[in-house]
Amino acid sequence: MTAKTVLLTGTSSGIGLAAAVAAAEAGWHVIATMRDTGRAGALRAAAGDRANLEIRQLDVTDPASVAACLAGLDRLDAVVNNAGAGHVGTLELESIDDVRAVMEVNFFGVLQVSKAALPLLRASGGRLVTVTSVGGVVGQPFNEAYCAAKFAVEGFMESLAPVAASQGVAVSVVEPAAVASEFVPNVGLADDAVAEAGPYGPALQTYLATIGNAFTAAQSSRDAAQSIIEVLTAERPPFRVQTSDRARTVVGLKLTDTDGSAVQAVTAGWIA
Repeated sequence: MTAKTVLLTGTSSGIGLAAAVAAAEAGWHVIATMRDTGRAGALRAAAGDRANLEIRQLDVTDPASVAACLAGLDRLDAVVNNAGAGHVGTLELESIDDVRAVMEVNFFGVLQVSKAALPLLRASGGRLVTVTSVGGVVGQPFNEAYCAAKFAVEGFMESLAPVAASQGVAVSVVEPAAVASEFVPNVGLADDAVAEAGPYGPALQTYLATIGNAFTAAQSSRDAAQSIIEVLTAERPPFRVQTSDRARTVVGLKLTDTDGSAVQAVTAGWIA
């Protein structure tokens, strides 16, 4: 029987890399994609000489790149939208173009890949999996743009799920909390960000310390990736999956907080 094929985005590091390797180990034919294939060294080292993992270039924000990556595929059984970029900032201190750039990668990039893949997924009765974040359920201080993008992804996929299911495609979102990866260092926050934050400086400094503490006990990328593999292989995958007990706690708080007071009490404490 021919191995099933899964395409993953954002596989140069972190959860994407770990998920690509785990899927290959589980017997999938893996198309591991990244914007810059010059950064594929870590994935190649982790995957070894596995013949069932191929690396392709894909910029999720470029429709031509998405089309070129999927060109020639006769079958696609699953897509894992993992590519994304963090962003720390607040509305008064950044431009609307900054916010648009965050949405372009984290929201519209997901839609570009998903739209292009859906005809193939319909044909195979496949699965559309998107890595979001607990930040797609609970808004986080100084993450307005990032959380807005992840909220948008969650809302879009929750709305799409029953429509896709009517065509035989299962839609799921996977929600990590803190994960030990290059995601936070890649946010690109300047060394003088606190000093440049003016009246927001003290709150930003406290927030960064809070987040730093959270990441000292972060889940490993490989552990988080196992949740993706479970969604890919489950007989009936759930719509929403958290990758850790911490993620389940954060998401559970929001889903039972009908007036928003419990969430605000928690997140206000991150900057107090």
